[in-house]
Amino acid sequence: MAVLLSSSASSTIFTLSSSSPTPKPPKTLPFLISTNNPNRKLPGRAKSLSPLRVAVPATQPQTTDPEAPPTQTEQDGEDYRVEDEVDDENPTTKFNWRDHWYPVSLIEDLDPRLPTPFQLLGRDLVLWYDKSSGEWVAFDDKCPHRLAPLSEGRIDEGGNLQCSYHGWSFDGCGSCVKIPQASSEGPEARALRSPRACATRFPTLVSQGLLFVWPDENGWERANATKPPMLPEEFGKPEFSSVTIQRDLFYGYDTLMENVSDPSHIDFAHHKVTGRRDRAKPLPFKVEASGPWGFAGANEGNPRITAEFIAPCYYLNKIEIDTKLPLVGDQKWIIWICSFNVPMAPGKTRSIVCSARNFFQFSMPGPAWWQVVPRWHEHWTSNKVYDGDMIVLQGQEKVFLSKSKEESGDVNKQYTKITFTPTQADRFVLAFRNWLRRHGNSQPEWFGSIDQQPLPSMVLSKRQMLDRFEQHTLKCSSCKQAYTAFQTWQKLLIGATIVFCATAGIPSDLQLRIILASFALLSAALAYALRELGKNFVFVDYVHAEIE
Repeated sequence: MAVLLSSSASSTIFTLSSSSPTPKPPKTLPFLISTNNPNRKLPGRAKSLSPLRVAVPATQPQTTDPEAPPTQTEQDGEDYRVEDEVDDENPTTKFNWRDHWYPVSLIEDLDPRLPTPFQLLGRDLVLWYDKSSGEWVAFDDKCPHRLAPLSEGRIDEGGNLQCSYHGWSFDGCGSCVKIPQASSEGPEARALRSPRACATRFPTLVSQGLLFVWPDENGWERANATKPPMLPEEFGKPEFSSVTIQRDLFYGYDTLMENVSDPSHIDFAHHKVTGRRDRAKPLPFKVEASGPWGFAGANEGNPRITAEFIAPCYYLNKIEIDTKLPLVGDQKWIIWICSFNVPMAPGKTRSIVCSARNFFQFSMPGPAWWQVVPRWHEHWTSNKVYDGDMIVLQGQEKVFLSKSKEESGDVNKQYTKITFTPTQADRFVLAFRNWLRRHGNSQPEWFGSIDQQPLPSMVLSKRQMLDRFEQHTLKCSSCKQAYTAFQTWQKLLIGATIVFCATAGIPSDLQLRIILASFALLSAALAYALRELGKNFVFVDYVHAEIE
């Protein structure tokens, strides 16, 4: 998913990359983000990997029965197979999904005045800002009194989180500070000090503009000893401009992770957005290292794409483009696309993408006076990317789910049988599926029992799958504010149109009548334009076949 790359920049990138010279790739990966996993090994310690193998089958003996069905070899012609990557770790190493920091939201998109609901690994949380400590806090989203959702509550006058059902209030530590129905003396007064009156609190921290939650209320010691995944240092350099977005997607964690592990889909799924169909070419990716921590690898050529997956949900792409421009000469353009793919619940994932680049900064939002492009406008392009993937991935997930039910097996184990992946462009997709099978227990470790109801991708319509308003606009401070402004201006312009139309016939002066009528037409046209542009915040149908 090549999110957060403006269409003007992307078209130039792909034009130049097709004609630029091919640099010699370095022997080692240019980046490996450090983690606190002691089992992780660097690429130099990885075992050698099997190259792409194209096996030509031996000649099959002719059958004497002309009615016999064709053999598998006759159907496929040749047996292409990308070899499984060799782990540099023991495949039996257990991966604990709950022993990690998960980013749950961009800080700039959280409202400190309101509690915010969120799901993480199937568990309902409420996020809110504790004014007394100046920290963001995460509670289990249920009041200990009668289990009402605290996310439906409010921040009271004392800065505490108040349940909207009976008014119980909780401070940032989770302690109950007020029970309106309790007597001031006796056993009821002592109820405030009971552990049973406390809300369940989870470890949280803020890093690089992201709010992280540790999904184990008993894991404070491990959380304090573990650093969250970090964005590359380029995000803090002045020569790089960055932009962020988050959107809740109605397909599973594994479907989204497979998608972000696959750069080869960009030229087709995002044609004329961040790619071009006519510029697709072989991508000889190679996995350099893998293990319970994830995997890392790169391709050879220009542009050079270096990728790293840091389990359980962090994926980094570094794109380096060597080009030559008039007047300025040789240039190295660098793009970082860092995505956090957070498993919310079965069939629902939050995508948080942070992107940075060192060219065309004028076309990106930023603090400089000459960076005039608003963040919400950049999100229009990013949402086109999400939409371009959405229906394709919905169809793919439906097939995988039906296959898993038919054969009552693990899709990850059957993946190379269900799909046909003959090229090295699928290396990282297979590496992720191998990681999920070997170390991730084939799916996230959900809290509670898995609901047997159909997953969203099985029942939602196309209109619901592409609903930008619910999935993004309501959760984005920039787009929500812009949408409100669009609505306000549209109403004002409609009102102005009515006023101009009503008064156009009053003056006796013909010239004044024409002026008023012109203003009526202009305000009506502007109102219509705002209405059409406002659809970018709500819903825009995406039909691949209509994009020439």
